[in-house]
Amino acid sequence: MVKRSLPKGVHRVRRKLKCGAKYHFYAWRGGPKFWEAVIPYPVEPEFFQAFSACTAPQKSSANLVDDLVTDFLSSDAMPPRARSRKDVELWVKRFQDEFGSDPTAMFEEAASRAELNTWRKRWINSPKQYDMAGTHAVKLLNWAVGEGRLKEHYCHKLKKLYVADRSEIVWTPADIKAFNKVAPQWVQRILMLGCETGLRVSDLVEVRKDHFEDTAHGKRLRFKTGKRGRVAYIPVTNGLQSLLDATPESQETLLVGQLGDPLQSRWASNQITKWRREAKVSSWEDGREKTLADTRGTAATRLLNADLSLRQIATLMGWSVRYAAQVIEIYARVSPDESDLVLARLEAAKARTQQL
Repeated sequence: MVKRSLPKGVHRVRRKLKCGAKYHFYAWRGGPKFWEAVIPYPVEPEFFQAFSACTAPQKSSANLVDDLVTDFLSSDAMPPRARSRKDVELWVKRFQDEFGSDPTAMFEEAASRAELNTWRKRWINSPKQYDMAGTHAVKLLNWAVGEGRLKEHYCHKLKKLYVADRSEIVWTPADIKAFNKVAPQWVQRILMLGCETGLRVSDLVEVRKDHFEDTAHGKRLRFKTGKRGRVAYIPVTNGLQSLLDATPESQETLLVGQLGDPLQSRWASNQITKWRREAKVSSWEDGREKTLADTRGTAATRLLNADLSLRQIATLMGWSVRYAAQVIEIYARVSPDESDLVLARLEAAKARTQQL
Protein backbone atom coordinates (compact mmCIF):
# COMPACT_ATOMS: atom_id res chain seq x y z
CA MET A 1 0.00 0.00 0.00
CA VAL A 2 1.29 3.44 -0.94
CA LYS A 3 1.89 5.63 2.11
CA ARG A 4 0.38 9.07 1.58
CA SER A 5 1.10 12.30 3.34
CA LEU A 6 0.34 15.99 3.17
CA PRO A 7 2.81 18.79 2.48
CA LYS A 8 4.67 19.80 5.63
CA GLY A 9 2.70 22.31 7.71
CA VAL A 10 -0.73 21.63 6.21
CA HIS A 11 -3.48 21.57 8.81
CA ARG A 12 -6.42 19.30 7.95
CA VAL A 13 -9.84 19.47 9.63
CA ARG A 14 -12.53 16.83 9.15
CA ARG A 15 -16.12 18.08 9.11
CA LYS A 16 -19.03 15.66 9.48
CA LEU A 17 -21.87 16.00 6.98
CA LYS A 18 -25.16 14.16 6.60
CA CYS A 19 -23.86 12.59 3.41
CA GLY A 20 -20.46 11.65 4.85
CA ALA A 21 -17.50 13.89 5.57
CA LYS A 22 -15.53 16.70 3.97
CA TYR A 23 -11.94 17.75 4.64
CA HIS A 24 -10.81 21.36 4.88
CA PHE A 25 -7.14 22.11 4.32
CA TYR A 26 -5.34 25.11 5.79
CA ALA A 27 -1.89 26.36 4.83
CA TRP A 28 -0.91 26.00 8.49
CA ARG A 29 -2.79 25.75 11.75
CA GLY A 30 -4.74 28.98 11.98
CA GLY A 31 -3.70 29.92 8.44
CA PRO A 32 -5.90 30.47 5.37
CA LYS A 33 -7.97 27.65 3.94
CA PHE A 34 -6.83 26.75 0.43
CA TRP A 35 -8.66 23.50 -0.41
CA GLU A 36 -11.71 21.30 0.26
CA ALA A 37 -12.06 17.65 -0.62
CA VAL A 38 -13.98 14.49 0.32
CA ILE A 39 -10.74 12.49 0.61
CA PRO A 40 -8.05 12.99 3.30
CA TYR A 41 -5.08 12.99 0.90
CA PRO A 42 -5.73 14.90 -2.35
CA VAL A 43 -3.35 14.04 -5.20
CA GLU A 44 -4.37 16.40 -7.99
CA PRO A 45 -1.75 18.99 -9.04
CA GLU A 46 -4.13 21.87 -8.32
CA PHE A 47 -4.05 20.98 -4.62
CA PHE A 48 -0.30 21.42 -4.41
CA GLN A 49 -0.38 24.56 -6.54
CA ALA A 50 -2.99 26.13 -4.25
CA PHE A 51 -0.88 25.28 -1.21
CA SER A 52 2.26 26.83 -2.74
CA ALA A 53 0.37 29.97 -3.74
CA CYS A 54 -0.70 30.88 -0.22
CA THR A 55 2.07 29.78 2.12
CA ALA A 56 5.57 31.19 2.18
CA PRO A 57 5.00 34.92 1.59
CA GLN A 58 2.07 35.10 3.99
CA LYS A 59 3.61 32.99 6.72
CA SER A 60 6.91 34.84 6.74
CA SER A 61 5.14 38.16 7.25
CA ALA A 62 2.72 36.88 9.85
CA ASN A 63 2.80 38.26 13.38
CA LEU A 64 3.63 35.20 15.48
CA VAL A 65 2.39 34.33 18.98
CA ASP A 66 6.04 34.29 20.07
CA ASP A 67 6.28 38.03 19.41
CA LEU A 68 2.94 38.66 21.09
CA VAL A 69 3.96 36.88 24.30
CA THR A 70 7.33 38.65 24.43
CA ASP A 71 5.66 42.05 24.13
CA PHE A 72 2.98 41.16 26.67
CA LEU A 73 5.50 40.07 29.30
CA SER A 74 7.28 43.42 29.06
CA SER A 75 4.09 45.52 29.01
CA ASP A 76 2.29 47.42 31.77
CA ALA A 77 -0.42 44.75 31.66
CA MET A 78 1.74 42.61 33.94
CA PRO A 79 0.72 42.77 37.63
CA PRO A 80 3.02 44.72 39.97
CA ARG A 81 3.30 42.06 42.69
CA ALA A 82 6.14 39.56 42.22
CA ARG A 83 4.00 36.51 43.12
CA SER A 84 1.29 37.48 40.62
CA ARG A 85 3.86 38.20 37.91
CA LYS A 86 5.39 34.77 38.45
CA ASP A 87 2.00 33.08 38.01
CA VAL A 88 1.23 35.02 34.83
CA GLU A 89 4.67 34.28 33.36
CA LEU A 90 4.30 30.57 34.09
CA TRP A 91 1.03 30.18 32.20
CA VAL A 92 1.72 32.60 29.37
CA LYS A 93 5.03 30.86 28.63
CA ARG A 94 3.25 27.50 28.62
CA PHE A 95 0.86 29.02 26.10
CA GLN A 96 3.89 30.23 24.10
CA ASP A 97 5.44 26.75 24.10
CA GLU A 98 2.29 25.42 22.44
CA PHE A 99 1.36 28.21 20.03
CA GLY A 100 4.55 30.29 19.72
CA SER A 101 5.26 29.43 16.08
CA ASP A 102 1.66 30.07 15.02
CA PRO A 103 0.38 33.39 13.66
CA THR A 104 -1.68 35.49 16.04
CA ALA A 105 -4.36 35.68 13.36
CA MET A 106 -5.34 32.08 14.09
CA PHE A 107 -7.23 33.35 17.15
CA GLU A 108 -9.46 35.45 14.90
CA GLU A 109 -10.86 32.14 13.63
CA ALA A 110 -13.71 30.44 15.52
CA ALA A 111 -11.86 27.08 15.34
CA SER A 112 -9.15 28.48 17.64
CA ARG A 113 -11.46 28.02 20.64
CA ALA A 114 -11.30 24.27 20.18
CA GLU A 115 -7.50 24.47 19.77
CA LEU A 116 -7.18 26.32 23.07
CA ASN A 117 -9.48 23.90 24.91
CA THR A 118 -7.51 20.94 23.57
CA TRP A 119 -4.30 22.49 24.94
CA ARG A 120 -5.65 23.14 28.43
CA LYS A 121 -7.04 19.61 28.69
CA ARG A 122 -3.51 18.62 29.64
CA TRP A 123 -4.50 19.78 33.12
CA ILE A 124 -8.01 18.28 33.09
CA ASN A 125 -7.20 16.25 36.22
CA SER A 126 -6.46 19.47 38.14
CA PRO A 127 -9.53 21.72 37.77
CA LYS A 128 -7.74 24.72 39.25
CA GLN A 129 -4.84 24.48 36.78
CA TYR A 130 -7.23 23.76 33.91
CA ASP A 131 -9.02 27.03 34.68
CA MET A 132 -5.76 28.94 35.17
CA ALA A 133 -4.54 27.92 31.72
CA GLY A 134 -7.68 29.37 30.14
CA THR A 135 -7.74 32.49 32.32
CA HIS A 136 -4.20 33.58 31.45
CA ALA A 137 -4.56 32.70 27.76
CA VAL A 138 -7.68 34.89 27.55
CA LYS A 139 -5.90 37.66 29.47
CA LEU A 140 -3.16 37.63 26.80
CA LEU A 141 -5.66 37.62 23.94
CA ASN A 142 -7.71 40.44 25.49
CA TRP A 143 -4.53 42.49 25.74
CA ALA A 144 -3.77 41.77 22.07
CA VAL A 145 -7.21 43.06 21.06
CA GLY A 146 -6.78 46.17 23.20
CA GLU A 147 -3.38 46.85 21.59
CA GLY A 148 -4.75 46.40 18.08
CA ARG A 149 -2.76 43.21 17.50
CA LEU A 150 -5.98 41.24 16.96
CA LYS A 151 -9.33 42.35 15.60
CA GLU A 152 -11.13 39.90 17.92
CA HIS A 153 -10.82 36.43 19.40
CA TYR A 154 -13.20 33.55 20.10
CA CYS A 155 -11.98 32.40 23.51
CA HIS A 156 -14.23 34.44 25.81
CA LYS A 157 -16.14 32.78 28.69
CA LEU A 158 -14.34 29.45 28.64
CA LYS A 159 -15.92 26.73 30.74
CA LYS A 160 -14.49 26.46 34.26
CA LEU A 161 -14.25 23.37 36.43
CA TYR A 162 -12.89 24.61 39.75
CA VAL A 163 -15.41 25.54 42.43
CA ALA A 164 -13.85 27.34 45.39
CA ASP A 165 -16.45 27.40 48.15
CA ARG A 166 -14.84 27.14 51.56
CA SER A 167 -17.51 29.19 53.35
CA GLU A 168 -18.26 26.39 55.80
CA ILE A 169 -14.62 25.96 56.86
CA VAL A 170 -13.76 28.16 59.86
CA TRP A 171 -11.32 28.27 62.74
CA THR A 172 -13.18 27.79 65.99
CA PRO A 173 -11.98 28.99 69.42
CA ALA A 174 -11.02 25.38 70.21
CA ASP A 175 -8.92 25.18 67.02
CA ILE A 176 -7.11 28.42 67.85
CA LYS A 177 -6.46 27.32 71.43
CA ALA A 178 -4.97 24.00 70.29
CA PHE A 179 -2.86 25.78 67.67
CA ASN A 180 -1.47 28.32 70.15
CA LYS A 181 -0.37 25.57 72.54
CA VAL A 182 2.30 24.35 70.10
CA ALA A 183 3.01 27.14 67.61
CA PRO A 184 5.79 29.70 68.22
CA GLN A 185 4.69 33.19 69.21
CA TRP A 186 5.55 34.72 65.82
CA VAL A 187 3.37 32.11 64.06
CA GLN A 188 0.51 32.64 66.55
CA ARG A 189 0.54 36.31 65.53
CA ILE A 190 -0.08 35.35 61.87
CA LEU A 191 -3.19 33.37 62.78
CA MET A 192 -4.45 36.06 65.16
CA LEU A 193 -4.11 38.84 62.58
CA GLY A 194 -6.04 36.76 60.06
CA CYS A 195 -8.81 36.01 62.57
CA GLU A 196 -9.13 39.64 63.65
CA THR A 197 -9.03 41.38 60.26
CA GLY A 198 -10.19 38.98 57.55
CA LEU A 199 -7.55 40.32 55.17
CA ARG A 200 -6.17 38.09 52.45
CA VAL A 201 -2.85 36.40 53.11
CA SER A 202 -1.01 38.67 50.66
CA ASP A 203 -2.31 41.71 52.58
CA LEU A 204 -1.66 40.38 56.09
CA VAL A 205 2.11 40.45 55.64
CA GLU A 206 1.93 44.10 54.53
CA VAL A 207 0.10 45.52 57.58
CA ARG A 208 2.22 48.14 59.35
CA LYS A 209 1.79 50.04 62.60
CA ASP A 210 1.33 53.30 60.73
CA HIS A 211 -1.79 51.85 59.07
CA PHE A 212 -3.62 52.29 62.39
CA GLU A 213 -5.36 55.57 63.19
CA ASP A 214 -7.37 56.97 66.07
CA THR A 215 -11.13 57.46 65.77
CA ALA A 216 -13.76 59.07 67.99
CA HIS A 217 -14.53 55.68 69.55
CA GLY A 218 -11.13 53.97 69.53
CA LYS A 219 -8.87 52.88 66.68
CA ARG A 220 -9.19 51.44 63.21
CA LEU A 221 -6.95 49.83 60.64
CA ARG A 222 -6.92 51.75 57.37
CA PHE A 223 -5.54 49.49 54.64
CA LYS A 224 -5.60 49.50 50.85
CA THR A 225 -6.15 45.92 49.71
CA GLY A 226 -3.92 44.46 47.04
CA LYS A 227 -6.47 42.53 44.99
CA ARG A 228 -9.11 45.21 44.39
CA GLY A 229 -7.21 48.31 45.44
CA ARG A 230 -10.01 49.30 47.83
CA VAL A 231 -9.39 51.01 51.14
CA ALA A 232 -10.63 48.84 54.02
CA TYR A 233 -11.54 50.37 57.39
CA ILE A 234 -11.33 47.67 60.07
CA PRO A 235 -12.19 48.44 63.70
CA VAL A 236 -9.53 47.45 66.20
CA THR A 237 -10.96 44.59 68.24
CA ASN A 238 -9.57 43.58 71.64
CA GLY A 239 -7.54 40.83 69.99
CA LEU A 240 -6.12 43.19 67.39
CA GLN A 241 -5.28 45.76 70.06
CA SER A 242 -3.35 43.17 72.08
CA LEU A 243 -1.44 42.22 68.94
CA LEU A 244 -0.62 45.85 68.29
CA ASP A 245 0.45 46.44 71.91
CA ALA A 246 2.80 43.45 71.79
CA THR A 247 4.57 44.69 68.66
CA PRO A 248 8.05 46.09 69.46
CA GLU A 249 8.54 49.79 68.75
CA SER A 250 11.39 49.04 66.35
CA GLN A 251 9.20 46.67 64.28
CA GLU A 252 7.36 48.34 61.39
CA THR A 253 5.15 45.46 60.20
CA LEU A 254 2.95 43.50 62.57
CA LEU A 255 4.19 40.19 61.20
CA VAL A 256 7.83 39.15 60.95
CA GLY A 257 9.69 35.87 60.76
CA GLN A 258 11.54 34.09 63.54
CA LEU A 259 14.61 36.26 63.02
CA GLY A 260 12.65 39.49 62.65
CA ASP A 261 12.80 39.48 58.85
CA PRO A 262 9.80 40.43 56.64
CA LEU A 263 7.37 37.61 55.83
CA GLN A 264 6.32 36.45 52.38
CA SER A 265 2.67 35.45 52.01
CA ARG A 266 3.43 31.90 50.88
CA TRP A 267 5.82 31.36 53.80
CA ALA A 268 3.20 32.67 56.24
CA SER A 269 0.60 30.25 54.84
CA ASN A 270 3.05 27.35 54.97
CA GLN A 271 3.83 28.03 58.62
CA ILE A 272 0.13 27.92 59.54
CA THR A 273 -0.17 24.60 57.72
CA LYS A 274 2.94 23.19 59.41
CA TRP A 275 1.92 24.09 62.97
CA ARG A 276 -1.73 23.25 62.44
CA ARG A 277 -0.63 19.70 61.69
CA GLU A 278 1.65 19.71 64.74
CA ALA A 279 -1.33 20.81 66.84
CA LYS A 280 -3.52 18.13 65.22
CA VAL A 281 -6.28 20.65 64.49
CA SER A 282 -9.11 18.56 63.07
CA SER A 283 -9.95 18.72 59.38
CA TRP A 284 -13.40 19.63 58.16
CA GLU A 285 -16.06 16.95 57.88
CA ASP A 286 -15.16 16.18 54.26
CA GLY A 287 -11.43 15.91 54.98
CA ARG A 288 -10.35 19.37 53.82
CA GLU A 289 -7.67 20.90 56.04
CA LYS A 290 -8.01 24.40 57.44
CA THR A 291 -5.72 27.06 55.99
CA LEU A 292 -4.81 30.64 56.79
CA ALA A 293 -7.35 31.80 54.19
CA ASP A 294 -10.11 30.12 56.22
CA THR A 295 -9.70 32.66 59.02
CA ARG A 296 -11.99 35.02 57.08
CA GLY A 297 -15.11 33.38 58.51
CA THR A 298 -13.78 33.80 62.04
CA ALA A 299 -12.92 37.42 61.25
CA ALA A 300 -16.41 38.11 59.92
CA THR A 301 -17.83 37.01 63.28
CA ARG A 302 -15.32 39.16 65.15
CA LEU A 303 -16.37 42.16 63.08
CA LEU A 304 -20.05 41.45 63.72
CA ASN A 305 -19.31 41.43 67.44
CA ALA A 306 -17.50 44.77 66.94
CA ASP A 307 -20.84 46.21 65.72
CA LEU A 308 -20.13 46.31 61.99
CA SER A 309 -23.22 45.83 59.84
CA LEU A 310 -23.57 42.88 57.50
CA ARG A 311 -23.23 45.28 54.59
CA GLN A 312 -19.94 46.63 55.95
CA ILE A 313 -18.62 43.12 56.57
CA ALA A 314 -19.63 42.02 53.07
CA THR A 315 -17.92 45.03 51.50
CA LEU A 316 -14.74 44.42 53.48
CA MET A 317 -14.59 40.72 52.59
CA GLY A 318 -15.69 41.13 48.98
CA TRP A 319 -18.80 39.02 49.64
CA SER A 320 -22.53 39.47 49.18
CA VAL A 321 -24.57 40.34 52.27
CA ARG A 322 -26.29 36.97 52.06
CA TYR A 323 -22.98 35.12 51.87
CA ALA A 324 -21.59 37.05 54.85
CA ALA A 325 -24.62 36.07 56.92
CA GLN A 326 -24.24 32.44 55.82
CA VAL A 327 -20.56 32.31 56.86
CA ILE A 328 -21.27 33.83 60.30
CA GLU A 329 -24.15 31.40 60.85
CA ILE A 330 -21.86 28.46 60.04
CA TYR A 331 -19.31 29.81 62.52
CA ALA A 332 -21.96 29.96 65.24
CA ARG A 333 -23.08 26.41 64.48
CA VAL A 334 -19.58 24.93 64.93
CA SER A 335 -18.66 27.20 67.88
CA PRO A 336 -21.20 26.29 70.61
CA ASP A 337 -19.52 28.51 73.21
CA GLU A 338 -20.36 31.58 71.17
CA SER A 339 -23.44 30.49 69.23
CA ASP A 340 -26.19 32.18 71.28
CA LEU A 341 -24.53 35.59 71.31
CA VAL A 342 -23.42 35.38 67.67
CA LEU A 343 -26.84 34.28 66.43
CA ALA A 344 -28.57 37.05 68.39
CA ARG A 345 -26.27 39.65 66.88
CA LEU A 346 -26.70 38.11 63.43
CA GLU A 347 -30.50 38.28 63.60
CA ALA A 348 -30.31 41.90 64.73
CA ALA A 349 -27.93 42.71 61.86
CA LYS A 350 -30.24 41.01 59.34
CA ALA A 351 -33.18 43.02 60.62
CA ARG A 352 -31.26 46.28 60.27
CA THR A 353 -30.18 45.34 56.75
CA GLN A 354 -33.77 44.64 55.68
CA GLN A 355 -34.90 48.04 56.95
CA LEU A 356 -32.41 49.88 54.70
